Amino acid sequence: MITYDHPLNERIRTLLRLEDLYAKVQYFSAQSHQMDHHAALLVLFEILEVSCRPDLKSDLLQELERQKQTLEALRNNPAISEEALNEVLHDIDNVSGLLHSLPGKVGQHLRENEWLMSIKQRTSIPGGVCEFDLPSYHFWLNQDESLRRQNLTEWLEPMLPIRDGLRIILRMLRDSGKSSHHSAQQGAFQQMLSGRVAQMLRISVPLDLPYFPEISANKYAINIRFTALGGPQKPRGCDTDVEFDLTLCNL
Repeated sequence: MITYDHPLNERIRTLLRLEDLYAKVQYFSAQSHQMDHHAALLVLFEILEVSCRPDLKSDLLQELERQKQTLEALRNNPAISEEALNEVLHDIDNVSGLLHSLPGKVGQHLRENEWLMSIKQRTSIPGGVCEFDLPSYHFWLNQDESLRRQNLTEWLEPMLPIRDGLRIILRMLRDSGKSSHHSAQQGAFQQMLSGRVAQMLRISVPLDLPYFPEISANKYAINIRFTALGGPQKPRGCDTDVEFDLTLCNL
């Protein structure tokens, strides 16, 4: 199965974007080639841009505290594993402490690094980080991979509490929904929410299905249209019924 997450508000949209970026920067940082480390640095700059919201840290802390209170109320519930509950609460306390200790804006240590900011400024220009534009960056890329990886780790590490906080919240969000099976007639599906509140949709379809869902949703209704890539031409609509699973997630 392949699953598509679709956010229904700006806060969840930001968390999903950051989740994707953190996964990419950690993947590229772990590689050895200089082009992988170049890609890691570009993604790090993207994280800096997406996480620039001044209320991001406070939003994460408030949501973690809210989830902690909800989980604390489940103590002594025979249907809940006390060990699993304590583990989640420990994770929340640990990450909350790290978030509280973050000084200033997220990524401030990067903004204060003039060399990194000079590279970031050039990345907005197509081909702007060629060796003749930034010889110092060319020099860095040709250093030993262990040094480059160490630098990337140092630049990323102060921003990891944000990753850990959003990881907990998104995991709980994804686990909050109950999946239901549906059929999109001729590739089209609509469902009225009828007062139900959702922060994110999850749509799961077989991996070998040649269609992908295009989703539009608001607080009143969900509209899904399955589409095929259609080769070199523009995407084409689906003309068959499509079976899929739908999950409405809400914290």
